[in-house]
Amino acid sequence: MSASDDPRRVHFQSPEYLVDRLDAIAELFDTDRTDLLVEAIREYIEETADSETFQELVATKYYDGQLEFETVKQLVGAETAQRLRLLKTDLEDEPLDLAAPDDVDVYDGDATAVETAADDER
Repeated sequence: MSASDDPRRVHFQSPEYLVDRLDAIAELFDTDRTDLLVEAIREYIEETADSETFQELVATKYYDGQLEFETVKQLVGAETAQRLRLLKTDLEDEPLDLAAPDDVDVYDGDATAVETAADDER
């Protein structure tokens, strides 16, 4: 078990009816309330992290400098975070100093039209 997997005590308040339902489910599955809560939180986080809306929000806040890279990694995973980091770096690069293309007639006025056979002539 790594240090990040070490249990941490969390205290929060919940409506009584939710705790009662949770306890009934825990009893039904012969487990405890904590295991059910941890699993529910894990599933919620995974589902949220996979959401396109969530990933867009994370990307926007990261590009705007409101989130650090390590936080982005925690929110969307290492692979997606790395992709966002590369895109951010690319966006921050100076644009290439290229001249606008000339308005040149590629066909030099000699464009040839091709007539196709009608469907009934085939």
